[in-house]
Amino acid sequence: MDFLRGAGHFAGPALVFAAHPDDETVGASSLLPRLPEVTIVHVTDGAPRDRRWWGAPETASREEYARVRREELRAALALAGISPGRLRTLRLADQEASLDLAGLARRAAEVLRELRPALVLTHPYEGGHPDHDAAAFAMRSALYLLRAEGAALPALVEFASYHARSEGLATCEFLPAAGGEEVEAVLTETERTRKEAMLACFATQRETLARFPTDREQFRAAPAYDFTRPPHAGTLNYERFGWGCTGAEWRARAREALEALGTGEAPC
Repeated sequence: MDFLRGAGHFAGPALVFAAHPDDETVGASSLLPRLPEVTIVHVTDGAPRDRRWWGAPETASREEYARVRREELRAALALAGISPGRLRTLRLADQEASLDLAGLARRAAEVLRELRPALVLTHPYEGGHPDHDAAAFAMRSALYLLRAEGAALPALVEFASYHARSEGLATCEFLPAAGGEEVEAVLTETERTRKEAMLACFATQRETLARFPTDREQFRAAPAYDFTRPPHAGTLNYERFGWGCTGAEWRARAREALEALGTGEAPC
């Protein structure tokens, strides 16, 4: 975990496996310039089918909105020295990543086999967004599949994003989890200025991104999860908004995927 504390560049290929364009900036902007061999894979194109959730509602179509989101992403990551050639997307619609969790896990495994990263950064399972939880599920299940093949596994690290709490939204902090060593990265003035500039590139997400701090980021070694149980008691953040499914529906999809993948209740 020394690398996460700011000790130089990470030596080796790295993968950021994020749900939406901007998640990588919110959660790990301070690390991106220190990952010279990074590939960033987005599960979705950032464009929901429901126009109510578009940050640019005047956009003509979902495909056009996805193009706008992609341009925002490229502009932001250019500030971190990351070229478009290091960006990929699995092209799922925003809010739909959990519709086929087994299929998503298999696609994640294909990415791992191709890129062979030494480090993977992804989301925690916290009920903040169903796509965040889908990314967490898919990467852990992909690691299970590779382990069954006898392949070498990368280090798995999570970046904090958001989850529900009784008084509203918790940002840039994790839910408590056993076995996950946490590291707080306090951003330097240069890192903070760069993160603010990167976030400003996501004009369609301005209102949402204003809730996140720019002076610190949180990382941790990924803990074990039981994806068939709620990540916390009470209402999940995405249940407050109707982003594609309820927690019960998400967990039913997870159970089906675990059975299809043959991983049992805890893939990794």
